[in-house]
Amino acid sequence: MSSIDQSGSFTLGDRRVKRLGYGAMQLAGPHVFGPPKDHDTALAVLRDAIASGVNHIDTSDFYGPHVTNRLIREALHPYRDDLVIVTKIGARRGTDASWLPAFSADELKQAVHDNLRNLQLDVLDVVNLRVMLNPYQPTEGSIEAPLTALAELQHQGLVRHIGLSNVTRGQIAEGRTITDIVCVQNLYNLAQRTDDALVDELNRDGIAYVPFFPLGGFSPLQSSALSDVATRLNATPMQVALAWLLQRAPNILLIPGTSSPAHLKQNIAAAELKLPEDAVAELDRIASADHA
Repeated sequence: MSSIDQSGSFTLGDRRVKRLGYGAMQLAGPHVFGPPKDHDTALAVLRDAIASGVNHIDTSDFYGPHVTNRLIREALHPYRDDLVIVTKIGARRGTDASWLPAFSADELKQAVHDNLRNLQLDVLDVVNLRVMLNPYQPTEGSIEAPLTALAELQHQGLVRHIGLSNVTRGQIAEGRTITDIVCVQNLYNLAQRTDDALVDELNRDGIAYVPFFPLGGFSPLQSSALSDVATRLNATPMQVALAWLLQRAPNILLIPGTSSPAHLKQNIAAAELKLPEDAVAELDRIASADHA
């Protein structure tokens, strides 16, 4: 059994994927804008991920924009039969690298076609609707209009499955009355556990939960408890944070991103790390301390 196989697997749409995948966002330039610092290294990271057994890649055409999808195509096309590429739409980048809503039916249609062209695909495996009512956190408000527009593109055969990103429980419930939702992608990690109950609810319904910023994102996780556990287990803090997520619930799919082949190898090795009960209890207290 390879390292990544020890992460287990879960159903995403109609496909079975390894629970430890790869997020392509960091392959773009600073602030996820512009080309990579090292084009050849970016290609190498993608190829190393696939060689290591990754069969779930998360991307978007607004990363760059267009940068990560074109890198994926250059590095990996023609794609392996078992590879599931998940993209997201609903936002665009301003010329100043800002993140802007792109929620109209025409904008969503254009985004799907951009993803198809830049990834060189005839149909997208999974498309997440990124809800931009508030770019920084889930905010209540109806998603009926944009999700209906995306569902129409699904009916046209351009999209196989639909997920939601940056959403509330109410929006997920609304979305499931419009179309099948196969995954939810929200901020969640050791310190950010607002979605604890939601993770378990989705697990009962067989819906994947894909935490973005599993390592803290632009504000990396920093905790003395995390560092202490990592030292005891002869692992890195980031490996422990990923292992905690894998043990948190079976429907959690991880998409840690990196532009470094060495960090990719470290992330994948987290699949082999099994946290003892006392370590899990210690790590669980991190969120409580942060909200005390």
